[in-house]
Amino acid sequence: MGAKHQDQITKIKRLKALADTGLIYSNEPYDLERYEQIKEISLQLMADVINEPLESALGFYKPQKDYPTPKVDVRCLVINQKEEILMVKEKIDGKWTIPGGWADIGYTASEVAVKEVKEETGLEIEVDRLLAIYDKKCHPHPPQPHYVYKIVFLGVIINGNLSKPHDILEVGFFPIDQLPELSEDRILEFQIKELVELSKSEVGVVFD
Repeated sequence: MGAKHQDQITKIKRLKALADTGLIYSNEPYDLERYEQIKEISLQLMADVINEPLESALGFYKPQKDYPTPKVDVRCLVINQKEEILMVKEKIDGKWTIPGGWADIGYTASEVAVKEVKEETGLEIEVDRLLAIYDKKCHPHPPQPHYVYKIVFLGVIINGNLSKPHDILEVGFFPIDQLPELSEDRILEFQIKELVELSKSEVGVVFD
């Protein structure tokens, strides 16, 4: 996906967010009607850009009742003693990623990372430190309607054995130079390599 295409998607997401904000805070009937029209246009534009039917674009969004904010995807880089990377094969697309998922209300970001690794792999970890906060618009992920921040922690195995739940096809460790086919909506190859390098240093956190 080119930079121009990504820029179009970002602008459409901003347009929808502005419409949602107006629908939440405006009390004027004519303004509400205009904001609803703007929202409908933004959804049609999104459907056109991601090359999906309008019904598919609508399915990505729940009715907005509060100020629209980015969704948060929390993931965890776990490396074993052989310097292999813990990865899971997603049932939704049959491709691989590092463990993680949407942030849950009531959990800190690091608690989400621990929970996701346990649920998806059977391994118990503790979070060592934060490695990265990525904004998906800054990276060549496939287009999607949501505006997403990705938080990635470094995890250390403390207990457990590999297992997989019903929504994960496979679980395994992979050398950095033998990565499987990646679920690029969730993680990109250069991000994994960057995260591995960050895990070996104490230079701080990368962002955007």
